Formats: sequence, structure tokens, C-alpha cells
Amino acid sequence: MRYSILFSLLLFTTLMSCKKSQFSTTPSLKFENVNTKNLHPGEIIEFTLSFTYKGDLTGNLLVQELVPKCSTDETDSINTIYTLPPFPASQQQKGEITVSYGYNVTGYSPITTPQCVSRNDTAVFRFVLKDDAMHISDTVSSPPVVIYYQ
Repeated sequence: MRYSILFSLLLFTTLMSCKKSQFSTTPSLKFENVNTKNLHPGEIIEFTLSFTYKGDLTGNLLVQELVPKCSTDETDSINTIYTLPPFPASQQQKGEITVSYGYNVTGYSPITTPQCVSRNDTAVFRFVLKDDAMHISDTVSSPPVVIYYQ
């Protein structure tokens, strides 16, 4: 009995010491949420992403809107590169990024009217974080968002 407890403690200690750090010199990006999955004219859509990074994070967030089910060619109506705001220098960065678009709303980056002819779009937004050293995160995607024609 005494040896099984000792073995269990040794195994637990070994597993915990092998645990990989969540911080890396390659940015890590995670999709957290979107405030709506049904976007009507005059509304704002906000995507929340979280990231971790080891070092001083400066770089860009790349955003792509994919509308794959149009009867015409596949259409990308948004391909945006956002320069990241300055974050306080730290060896272990962790935070959130909010990306906002307005559908016929002034003061926001615009979402264009649906690309499908005379009908609603179902779009997926993809995000990639790239630092100045050209380290690139995995691509994360939003759930489908319906952009209403009228």
C-alpha cells in the first residue's frame, strides 16, 4: 500500500513537470464569441478573440470573410489587416482582441451588403495573428453568420 501511494505521487509529479507552458514565441489565438449570428442592416457585429504569446507582441491580425454558398463564384468580401495596438511589454502576454464591423453603420469598418445576388449571405470569418517576426498563429473561425439582404 505504501509503495502504491509513493508511486502515485511520483507519477503525478512527473506528469505535472512535463506540462507544456501555454506561452510560446508563436502566437496562440482562440475564438471566444460573437455578439450575433444574425446581422441586419444598421447593426454592429463584434468578434472576441483571446491570445497568448511569449514576448513583446507587435504585429497584425488578419481577418477574412468567406461566403462560400453564393450561386456565383466563391466570394471574399472582407480581407482586412489590423495593426495590433501596443500591449505592455511582458514575457508572457495574455489578452483579448475585439474586432467590430458595422452593417451600414458609420464609424465602424464596413460589412458590405450580401454578395449573393438578392438574398442573404451565410458567412464565416477567419482570423490569424501574425507577429513582426513572421510567427503565425493557427487560423480560427467564427460560427456561420447570416448577413441579411434587407
